Amino acid sequence: MIRLKRYLKPYLSMFFLSVILLFTQANLDLALPDYLSKIVNIGIQQNGVEDSIPLAIRASTLDRVLVFVSEDNQEAVLDAYTLIQPDDGSASEYADTYPALSNEAIYVLQEEDESELAKIEAPMAKAMLVVSGIEKALEDPSSTPRLDWGIELGLDFDQLPPGTDPFMLLSMMPATQREQLTAAIDEQLATLGEGFSAQMAVAVVKTEYEALGVDIAQLQNKYILSVGAIMILFTLLSAACTISVGYLSAKIAAGTGRDLRGDIFRKVESFSSVEFDKFPTASLITRSTNDITQLQMVTMIIVRMVFYAPIMGVGGVIRAIGKGSSMWWTIGAAVIVLLSVIGIVISFTIPKFKLVQKLLDRLNLVARENLTGMMVIRAFNMQKFEEDRFEKANRDLADNSLFIARVMAFMMPMMMFILNALSVTIIWVGAHQVAQANMQVGDMMAFLQYAMQIVFSFLMLSMLFIILPRASVSAERIADVLETNPVITDPEDPKTFNGSFKGKIEFRNVSFRYPGAEENVLHDISFVAQPGQTTAFIGSTGSGKSTIVNLIPRFYEISEGEILLDDMDIRAVTQHDLRDKIGFVSQKGVLFSGTIESNLRIADEEASKESMFEAIEIAQAAEFVSGKEEGLEAEIAQGGSNVSGGQKQRLSIARALLKKSPIYIFDDTFSALDFKTDAALRRALMKSTDASTILIVTQRVSTVKNAEQIIVLDNGKVVGKGTHKELMKNCETYQEIALSQLSLEELS
Repeated sequence: MIRLKRYLKPYLSMFFLSVILLFTQANLDLALPDYLSKIVNIGIQQNGVEDSIPLAIRASTLDRVLVFVSEDNQEAVLDAYTLIQPDDGSASEYADTYPALSNEAIYVLQEEDESELAKIEAPMAKAMLVVSGIEKALEDPSSTPRLDWGIELGLDFDQLPPGTDPFMLLSMMPATQREQLTAAIDEQLATLGEGFSAQMAVAVVKTEYEALGVDIAQLQNKYILSVGAIMILFTLLSAACTISVGYLSAKIAAGTGRDLRGDIFRKVESFSSVEFDKFPTASLITRSTNDITQLQMVTMIIVRMVFYAPIMGVGGVIRAIGKGSSMWWTIGAAVIVLLSVIGIVISFTIPKFKLVQKLLDRLNLVARENLTGMMVIRAFNMQKFEEDRFEKANRDLADNSLFIARVMAFMMPMMMFILNALSVTIIWVGAHQVAQANMQVGDMMAFLQYAMQIVFSFLMLSMLFIILPRASVSAERIADVLETNPVITDPEDPKTFNGSFKGKIEFRNVSFRYPGAEENVLHDISFVAQPGQTTAFIGSTGSGKSTIVNLIPRFYEISEGEILLDDMDIRAVTQHDLRDKIGFVSQKGVLFSGTIESNLRIADEEASKESMFEAIEIAQAAEFVSGKEEGLEAEIAQGGSNVSGGQKQRLSIARALLKKSPIYIFDDTFSALDFKTDAALRRALMKSTDASTILIVTQRVSTVKNAEQIIVLDNGKVVGKGTHKELMKNCETYQEIALSQLSLEELS
């Protein structure tokens, strides 16, 4: 596929825009599980309380908390909060949110930088946990606090006199004892795990909010709705990115396909007969259609997946480890199994994918031969044989395709099994982590979603790896056509024919062999065809008659010698200029789907109706054309299948005559005409083309009797040259041909 990379250059801007959109989409999709985790952990489990630092706290509670905060951090804590008294003017601003403000002073958190708040978060959370534990112990002495701070300090709260405030006593303790308390708190919190400690701290903040009169239900709903709104927004943005990338990928793929088809067609138009021998017509059709369709499909998939899947995979791994670092091995095991399955599938399917296109070529070839040769098949009752031949080609393609489909059918359930097994494993391991307070439920759910995203990214890449081999085969086949250099090329510095072009043709010691052949089929051919004269070529089948006239328009390139037009080598001018001087009618009359007029206008797009009717009259096709109600607008089916062979030949001749060329080549053109039409056509031809050089290839002696020059060929060599009378006297080969067709009276 690298050989065709230049076709992506016009679409690089769209390609890079697609990559940006895919990067955005991947990040949006990766953010959704994290927000789901927040809804579960914070919105549901923590009632919408996000941080362990309260947004507001009663003054009495903060005084108790500061007892257990080091002197270095006390000032930072007080700087972070603003004291609001019930009788302050700003109290009304907070009265609805914190109803307790009507009875006591509160501290409200200021808008600080996150870095500043992070400094006081840990010490304040620990202090609030201590205060909460002591308060619970005082309220219910029989309860067992989860952290036995009293014992750590050597205090027994049950022995305190009634009405004694333990926090006042604690504040009067030496700083060293409070430092011991801090160390004890750190040690005990470390045993609980970071996630559980954070939840405990948030629970204390929630209790403080309840004491302040905050509506916890409203706080919870507000948090869940706000996070949910963000998730909906991200989903809509992701959908917009998906639609945009889909549009861009389709445009890139369709544009690339269009460019490839155009270039292949232009390249094929430049092919000589040598290249057509290398690339059969059926294969060229397959390469221009099916192969390019494969490339379009894989281009679209590459644009949509080749960047999105790795971003999702790598990003999912990073985020999943952040949510549950202890469970990374579950994803690693799933990915290893997944890659193993993909590797096995690819090893089986790649050879089959390479075979598909060749089998498709074969099927197209058989179908094309059957459709074009249907009359011959019916004439020889070969329907059963051809049915069997087509059935074999069809069965080979079907068996190969079924093998690929079966492997793919096995792969998808296997992938789903791996996916479901991974889900069960994550839930089982994650449940134990949650039970041990090493992970929160929301984090486990997020980890599960990230794991699914990672596996799906590998699934997308696996589909790409499976489709890519077939597309690479198609790309190689297309590149082979595009990179084929035609044997026949125009000169770098072409010459042009002068304005007074006459049409003199001269062969000087011309020899020719077909590409790959060991021997020449033409040997040392020399002759001159003068303007205003008819030069005819006659000889047995395979003597080289058609080969000679095919060398003049450079359908093939000569091996030795020179071919001159008006004393100029035909290789010194462009093929366009050369063929512009020639009106060529091949052995097999070729018509295109359309009308009679559209077929004639191939020779001259600006031709008038009068010129067309004149050419039709000369070609003896007037009766046939005028016999149709539509006249020149009569429909011609593909390949001229709705007209007879003779009618097809006459229309081909009329098309060549409409060109009004100085040179006309009729390659066995009159063979499909009856003798009467043949004679009438030649008479009309002599009158209308009296100044042109006419070359006729034929098997009929009657057709060439009146030619000014007859060249007799045998096994690629000139064995006779002259007029009919001269050859009848001195050319044995011509005599044999003539006597086999006409009597002596007819020949004289």
